[in-house]
Amino acid sequence: MAKTSPIEFINQVRAETKKVVWPTRRETIMTGIMVMIMTTILALFFLGVDTMFNAIVNALLSLAK
Repeated sequence: MAKTSPIEFINQVRAETKKVVWPTRRETIMTGIMVMIMTTILALFFLGVDTMFNAIVNALLSLAK
């Protein structure tokens, strides 16, 4: 593999960065809102599952007394 000089490397990085299609401000905000909504839904789901398992374990432990 051929060695690339640091200056050539920087030029290649700049060229590649110009090809990137950056999201608009609106797209970034909408994506952030969707992440927050999905995180909240998943948190509530896992809270419900955890509460259910806690109730089952407590019921089983009360039978052992």
